[in-house]
Parts: sequence; C-alpha cells; structure tokens
Amino acid sequence: MVIVNERMAAYMHSLEPGYPDYLEQIEREAREAFIPIIRKDTQSFLRTALTMKQPHSILELGTAVGFSALFMCEYGPRDCQITTIENYPPRIAVARENFHKYGRDRQIRLLEGDAGEALSRLSGVYEWIFVDAAKGQYIHWLPDMMRLLAPGGTLLSDNVLQEGEIAESRFLVERRNRTIHKRMRDYLYALTHHEKLHTCILPLGDGLAMSVKKP
Repeated sequence: MVIVNERMAAYMHSLEPGYPDYLEQIEREAREAFIPIIRKDTQSFLRTALTMKQPHSILELGTAVGFSALFMCEYGPRDCQITTIENYPPRIAVARENFHKYGRDRQIRLLEGDAGEALSRLSGVYEWIFVDAAKGQYIHWLPDMMRLLAPGGTLLSDNVLQEGEIAESRFLVERRNRTIHKRMRDYLYALTHHEKLHTCILPLGDGLAMSVKKP
C-alpha cells in the first residue's frame, strides 16, 4: 500500500536541491547493498527540522552504515554531539569507517550492542532522539527514551506506518507480522496519549512520528 501518491512524491523529490556528494555516495552504496536508510522525503523533513531546532545533543537508535548520523552532523549545529547505537557487526564496521573517513569520529560516539541494554546504561539528557531500529521494540524503549529526552526535546520515530498496514485490522495482516503490528499500534497510541508529549504522525516515507516533550 502506498501512503503518499507516487506521482506527487516524485514531483516533490524533483524540487530537492540535493545533498553533499559524500552523503549521496553513502546513500547510493547503501541502497545497492539493500541496506535500509532514511528515505528521501524523510531526509528533506529532517534537514528542515534540524535547521529549525538546532539540537546540540543527539541520540540515535539504529546506526546502520552511519548515513543518518552523518546527515544529522551535516545539518545540525557545528558543535553537536551524537551518540548512536548499532547491534549488527558488519554495519558497525562500515559506520566506523565512514565516520573516520569524513572526519566525524570525534563528533559521533558509536555504542555497540543491543539498543535496549545500551539505553538502560545511558544517563544525561538529549535534545533530539531519532529512532530507526527494530520496530517491534519501540514500545519497550519508550520509558528510557522519555527518561533521556530533555524537556522541550524532540523524539522522531521513523517507519511507524508499516507501508500503510498499520491502519488495517490485525486479521488482515500476515500472521508473521501481527506482533509487530500490535506493538507499533500500542507505541503510536502511547505517543499520542502520553501526558508529557505532543505528537504528530506524518505520512513521510514509511511514516514519521514527531513528538515534543512538554517543558
């Protein structure tokens, strides 16, 4: 199921001025290797939101090959610091290489291992949290993400609409997808009804939830 009309999406993408060559190269290589990274319309939104919010402390769940962390470095404040978490060793190696190659290894701290375990060990506060990892775990990570999110901070949750299946009854979803379908529905309900959050769900990419923690 297409969330946004493909013709309209193609037109909007045609208006984009493009990104630095190194980001375009990493994106191209990732897509050729079938490594999931943030989609074009999500990139456009992130660039605008980062320019507007200017977060100095960023937490990312789901590094992959480092594209989104480098993207946030590019469009966030020049002195922003990013902590990113990844569990898959081959992608960790590529991400570390990319961070070093493009001079961001002092600005980006990569934590290896399970995101839930890493979250439980983190302290301090983050002005911006971007979660793009195991979708069925979002609901379990929410308490720690709320603990770490600064008042007035932004939580961005990517891929929350599951190619449109999220709107369907669980009985119309393939049996193997029903657990993640239920957990994502629970997560979206928790975000939109949380007493400490204002949340908007946007039909960008595969769905993006933007939540702001009340001051």
